[in-house]
Amino acid sequence: MRVLMIVKANAETEAGVMPTTEQVEAMGVYNNELIAAGVLVDGAGLHPSSKGARLSYRGGKPVITDGPFTETKELIAGYWVLNVKDWDEALMWLSKVPRPDFKDGDVEDMIELRRFFEPEDFAGIASQEMIDQEIGWREEQLGKAPKG
Repeated sequence: MRVLMIVKANAETEAGVMPTTEQVEAMGVYNNELIAAGVLVDGAGLHPSSKGARLSYRGGKPVITDGPFTETKELIAGYWVLNVKDWDEALMWLSKVPRPDFKDGDVEDMIELRRFFEPEDFAGIASQEMIDQEIGWREEQLGKAPKG
C-alpha cells in the first residue's frame, strides 16, 4: 500500500524560513529509518508558494497564476511517499515524524496521511489491460526507489 504523508505549510515555511541544524539532523535520522526499513519511495521539502504557480481553467482555457497563495492551511511544505504493508504501519511511521520547533508552540494538523489509489481499486471501471499496464508502471517506479 502506498501512502502520501503531506507536510502542511505554515507562516514560517511560507516565509522561506529554513530549518535549524537540529531539525535537519532529526529529519535525516527519520529519513534514514525510512530508507533502512525499505518503505521510502520519495520525499522532499518544497519552496514556499511564492515560488510556485497554480493552474485554473476559465472559459475552457488554462490560466496560470503565480504565487504566493494566501491560505497556508491549503498549502504543503513537503511530503513523503511510502510503500508500507498496511494502514497500521503507515500510522506508525506518521507517529515517528520529528516534531519541528516552531515559534508558535503547539503544532496542529501538521501532517496529513492519505492512501494512493492502486490499480486494483479501478476493477470494474477500467479494463484489465489498463489495470495490468498501471501495475507494471507502479512496479517499475518502485523498483527505482531507494532500498535500505
